Amino acid sequence: MLLVLGSINADLVLEVETLPGPGETVLCPGWRLAHGGKGANQAAAAAKLGARVRFFGRIGSDPWGPLLRRGLEEAGVEVDGLASSPRPTGTAVIAVDRAGENLILVASGANLDVSLDQLGGAELGPGTTLLCQNEIPLPVTLAALERARAAGARTILNLAPAAALPAGALDPVDLLLVNEHEAAALLGAACEPEAAAAALAGPQRTCVLTLGRAGALAIGPDGAWRVPALTVRPVDTTGAGDTFAGALAAFLDLGLSLPEALARASVAAGLACERLGAREGQPDRAAVEARLAELGPPVPITAARGS
Repeated sequence: MLLVLGSINADLVLEVETLPGPGETVLCPGWRLAHGGKGANQAAAAAKLGARVRFFGRIGSDPWGPLLRRGLEEAGVEVDGLASSPRPTGTAVIAVDRAGENLILVASGANLDVSLDQLGGAELGPGTTLLCQNEIPLPVTLAALERARAAGARTILNLAPAAALPAGALDPVDLLLVNEHEAAALLGAACEPEAAAAALAGPQRTCVLTLGRAGALAIGPDGAWRVPALTVRPVDTTGAGDTFAGALAAFLDLGLSLPEALARASVAAGLACERLGAREGQPDRAAVEARLAELGPPVPITAARGS
């Protein structure tokens, strides 16, 4: 089973010709409501790919809350861990330009009240995976990862958005998932992708580094691999990272090897870019398997092993 502890938001999406610069006002015809939050997006992506998923988070008592709960249920996510908060439901404003690039502002709201107690009845243990991000209070996330590791569960941290971590924070993490910006924030400087992933890996920790149009790579105690990105014509890149994270966690939880999961996550992320919205473009497993041959097998990175 895959447990996801994280954020859930109502996304207000605006389609614009160009993204605004500092002090600039950009007009657009209207907006639409979408279901979002990194935690909820990743949970939905994983469930659509066939994993059994339980989500733990918080929503407000405003009209957005029940709507977001139903959205997760419709995606196949178990929501008994979704609790209420006196704060308003988390909300994000997302501008998407005609090239598919985006600009995002997030008001955390109820996500700030997610607590470790919500995991009290969860089946943490061998055969369980805990997936976390960084849109709820960091101490809660780190404590949850420690509890899961102590119980023998697999632990995955998608450190998005980027944040400084206290010493030893990554010790209970089995798989760290970051993009190039997040890796640079952790290391204190940008560096070559393979060197960055090797530096963030450990004797018991794999680092998966996503590279946008250049694909992704993984370096860890069991080896190192690189996969390309799926060739697509992007419409909206907003949900690609969350789809990749949810897919990677789902396929690992379903028993696939890291190279197999890495390739399928890359395909899923590419497919998510072909439709507008963080949740709407998430594929099912049949769609991923149908496009997998276009990617080719993951390529071992022999020089990075043991780095």
